[in-house]
Amino acid sequence: MVKIESELIRRWLGGWTVARSLPEAEPVGTGGDGLRSECHQPGREVEVFALRADEEPESLARLAAAVAAARQVTWLTVPTLRPGRVEAVVDAAGLELLRRAEWLMTTDLTEHPRHAPAAPYEREVRTDGPVTVVSLRGPSGEVAARGTMAVVGGDAIADRIETDAAHRRRGLGRAVMSALAEAAVSGGARTGLLIASEEGRHLYSSLGWRREADVVIAGRPAAS
Repeated sequence: MVKIESELIRRWLGGWTVARSLPEAEPVGTGGDGLRSECHQPGREVEVFALRADEEPESLARLAAAVAAARQVTWLTVPTLRPGRVEAVVDAAGLELLRRAEWLMTTDLTEHPRHAPAAPYEREVRTDGPVTVVSLRGPSGEVAARGTMAVVGGDAIADRIETDAAHRRRGLGRAVMSALAEAAVSGGARTGLLIASEEGRHLYSSLGWRREADVVIAGRPAAS
C-alpha cells in the first residue's frame, strides 16, 4: 500500500512544536489516529495532524468528525500521497479546504547548497538551545528575510521562512536556508524536514529538497 510513514510526520511535528515553543503534541483519536497541538493563534487555536490517513481512511474520518464538532477553532492537517481521497473524506465531514498546495519535504543537510547574502545585506544568526533564528538585515537595519530551524536529534525542522516583499528576488531565501542548514549540521542534524507553502516549493526544490507527500489542510467553514 502506498502511504506516507507516520514516523516521518511525527518527526516533523516534534521539531515544529520546538521551533514555535509550543507544548508537545498529544495523541488524539482511536489507536493512534493523530496528534493534537495547542497552537494558541487567532483563527488557529488547535491543529490536529492525521497519522494514518492513507493506510486507514476510517481514522481520517474520525478525526474530521471531531474537528467538525470542536468548540475551538481547529485545523485538520493531513500529509498524504492520496490527496483526492483525503479531500473527499474531509468534504463529507462538512469541512472545507483551507490550504491544498503544500508539500512535506526532506533533504540531506550535509549536501545543502551554500549561498551567502549579497551586499548590502548582513547575516545575523542567533541560537538558543535547539532553535536557531537567521535574520538578514538591510542597509537600514530592517529585517529583510528570516527563518527558524529546530534541531531534534538528527533532524532539523525549518519553519517560518519569510522574505519581506520589498526585498524579494534577491536570493535572500536561499541565503537564509543556507545559514540554517549550516547551523543545523553544526548542531548534529543531518536530515532536514519542512512543510512548504505553494510560494516556497520552488525555492526548496531548487536547493535539493524532495517532496515526500502532499499536505491537505481543512477546517470548519467560516460561517459555521
